Amino acid sequence: MSQYEFIKAALGQPHQKVPIWIMRQAGRYMAEFRELREKVSFMEICHSPELIADVTRQPIDKFGFDAAIMFSDILLPLEPLGFKINYENGINLTPPIRHPDDVARLKKIDPASDMDFVLAGIRETKRRLNDTVPLIGFCGSPFTMACYLVEGGSSWNFTEIKKFIYNHPLAARHLMEQLAEISGRYLALQIQNGVDAVQIFDSWGGILSPQYYQQFSLPYLKTVLALCRSEKIPRIVYLNNARPYLHLLAELDCEVAGIDWRTDLIEAADILDGKTLQGNLDPHLLLGPADTLREETLSILETMADRHGFIFNLGHGINPETPEANVRLLVDTVQSWARPDNSLPAPDSAF
Repeated sequence: MSQYEFIKAALGQPHQKVPIWIMRQAGRYMAEFRELREKVSFMEICHSPELIADVTRQPIDKFGFDAAIMFSDILLPLEPLGFKINYENGINLTPPIRHPDDVARLKKIDPASDMDFVLAGIRETKRRLNDTVPLIGFCGSPFTMACYLVEGGSSWNFTEIKKFIYNHPLAARHLMEQLAEISGRYLALQIQNGVDAVQIFDSWGGILSPQYYQQFSLPYLKTVLALCRSEKIPRIVYLNNARPYLHLLAELDCEVAGIDWRTDLIEAADILDGKTLQGNLDPHLLLGPADTLREETLSILETMADRHGFIFNLGHGINPETPEANVRLLVDTVQSWARPDNSLPAPDSAF
């Protein structure tokens, strides 16, 4: 059985404490990261195994989270496909995909060589963590990656990707197939290089109707999960705005479902029976009063007190302007909380 409470929770095994990590836990809200960014660019950090390890460790050393997540970006595998990514003023990706011929012109990539700097970063990070906490690897879902490719960056209304899938459904499916193959192979390589768990970010899947989610996201998530299946390595699928799709997420062969703050945890637990849940504090609560943050955190913990398999996280990534004092309060509140005696029934089975 794993020594890590995070892995035990992810696999539905008996565990004493509720583990906590947060999405984007290494990044701009930390003074150490901002100081580093004054010296080097975001892309320089992402391409340096040593800096990847440095930044990944920062929140572990400072706050004592129960898991580390590799510092990287979901869009990096798009560079060798033939796209230029600029992060300096929002996300800009060129040239965008707007026509079926653009899909046909995508370059072939080999994640083992094209993403070797990330894999080296994983090995260096594992060395520095020295088995103190598990390391999470990740990728973007095929649909979320496609959103950036077709929109040419971030978007508020996602007009271009919807136009593309409605007007060119065959090309859209071909694009998703290629991205699913890349993402699945990329996660498998991350596992081979030492990560202890992986997360797929389907951050923009929630812009689709359930009908179109079933066509343009779900099948390709299944492909990614099949390609990275590995014994004792939990796979997490995070879907922002998950509520309309819970019955579809139940179909996925994954161990953990990441839940946003709009989704009721009890309802999600009932529909996703057999999966560990991860979530789901509204990250904006970290911008509010300490008492409110503590109360809402305890409310989530108490809601899930009688459930096997729960990982505390935010319902989305942490905001850059979050005070570090509130992050420390959050971690301390979760880690000092104890379930009431006899609140957990014996599990039906252990993985």
